[in-house]
Amino acid sequence: MAGSEMTSRPSEGPGELHRGKSVLAARVQKGASGTPATEALGGRTLPKGSAADIAASTPATATSPQAASVPSGEERVGGGFRRWLYDLLRQTPSWLVSTVLHAVMLLILALITLPPAPSDELRQLVVAPGEEEPVEMLETLDEPLEEINVEVTEAVFESTAPREMDVSPMDQMEAAAVSVQLSDFGLEHAPRSDVLGQIGAFSGNAFEGRGAGKARLLAEAGGTEGSEQAVARALEWLAAHQFPDGSWSFNHQLAPNCRGQCGNPGELADARVGATALALLPFLGAGQTHRQGKYRQQVQAGLYYLVNRMKVGAEGGSLFEPGGNMYSHGLAAIALTEAYAMTRDKGLYGPAQQALNFICYAQDPVGGGWRYQPRQPGDTSVVGWQLMALKSGHMAYLRVPPITIQRASRFLDSVQANDGANYGYTDPGSGPGTTAIGLLCRMYLGWPKDHPALERGVRWLAERGPSKTDMYYNYYATQVLRHMEGDLWRKWNGEIRDWLVNTQVREGHERGSWWVNGGHQTDKGGRLYVTCMATMILEVYYRHMPIYRKQSIEAAFPLD
Repeated sequence: MAGSEMTSRPSEGPGELHRGKSVLAARVQKGASGTPATEALGGRTLPKGSAADIAASTPATATSPQAASVPSGEERVGGGFRRWLYDLLRQTPSWLVSTVLHAVMLLILALITLPPAPSDELRQLVVAPGEEEPVEMLETLDEPLEEINVEVTEAVFESTAPREMDVSPMDQMEAAAVSVQLSDFGLEHAPRSDVLGQIGAFSGNAFEGRGAGKARLLAEAGGTEGSEQAVARALEWLAAHQFPDGSWSFNHQLAPNCRGQCGNPGELADARVGATALALLPFLGAGQTHRQGKYRQQVQAGLYYLVNRMKVGAEGGSLFEPGGNMYSHGLAAIALTEAYAMTRDKGLYGPAQQALNFICYAQDPVGGGWRYQPRQPGDTSVVGWQLMALKSGHMAYLRVPPITIQRASRFLDSVQANDGANYGYTDPGSGPGTTAIGLLCRMYLGWPKDHPALERGVRWLAERGPSKTDMYYNYYATQVLRHMEGDLWRKWNGEIRDWLVNTQVREGHERGSWWVNGGHQTDKGGRLYVTCMATMILEVYYRHMPIYRKQSIEAAFPLD
């Protein structure tokens, strides 16, 4: 049994055999020298005298792989585990081993967490440009720059505005029906009287005179070839002083194509909305729109500028600006409503209606007027522009609340004098400009042509005649006389028409413009303001249909 324990396993090499023999020899020697035979060997005690017998029975030259070796306890344990594992793996089915390995791998992969993917959510950046950054707005336009050929001798104006107006992605809308039901906020019924007017064999809406009926109205009302040539030159000058972003400035010298070549700049350089709106009105008055006409691109760029400056809120769409206050908003509202009425561009419907909504909000709820700030007690000058905007919107079938018109009538009552023949600024008076504004407003609000106060007021203006310094007065008084027609109009027209044609600049960079020193707001508006007012005076023949011809004004605005 002792011999079998000392026999090495087939896997043990020569090194382990040699080590076993050395141990055995040492023990035999120790027994021969008289050492007690209590040496343990594999956990057993050798008997006395057996050491010599074992040594004598062991061959001296044993080199066989089967030679005995005595492994240590650690070796026996380690070797046994490996043998057990080896036998286990050999006896285990391959499918079970594969299953265990894959399960372990899946557990490891489940513990691995990947970082979340970058978020692809849409983020929208809204940039509100400052007053000094008008050009920045057009950097996102996709349309290429296109040269605008303005027929001037010294400069070619280049516009960065888009070729097609972004305010309208839709097709042109047909003219509105004669009777249209509207919401409670606005009119109960669209007006018929001055929206569909008729002059002889010609009929159409209130702005048709700027199109197909222009030549006939011009001849009938007293326009001439010279007056139309003056209008054409004025439009050229205005187009040449437009800024690349589509705007105008009362300080026209800042325009890239001017650079100080024209004199008499205005002081309100920051009132860009007001200047742009006022400059657009002569183009619209001549029948030029953003859809047709020689100056289609200029009108398109100007309207684009206004629409993108509008701040829409619960009170409506505001074009109020510090430099021009409610003057700017009223002018811009007129431009937007006229452009919408002339083209039926659905893209302009929203901005035009929102501009009117803001006018209704800004009205003084007590006195019924308008002034520089919203809801401030009014003055006749600012009231004139707001009421003209409401009138243009009304003729375009936009919504105008009857209460707004009722309050405006009460304001005129509060500043009238001479039983309604004259009007003051904030109190009863008889200023020439305010009287002309008040009478024109009364016409639009329903006074008939034979109203005694209206007749007296018109005679009062005709006796004064046109002014050689106050273009503001001339603008309103000319419209009053034009709507009354007759001998008083013919006398007035001959004088104002010839004076404007003869005083227009014909040479240099100022060619096509006007300048008169004095009068209402001349120093603030400068040459641009005077030129726009003079041009619209020469367009009075066709700019609006005559109110009292084949029509009744009584239903012009809804009063209940």
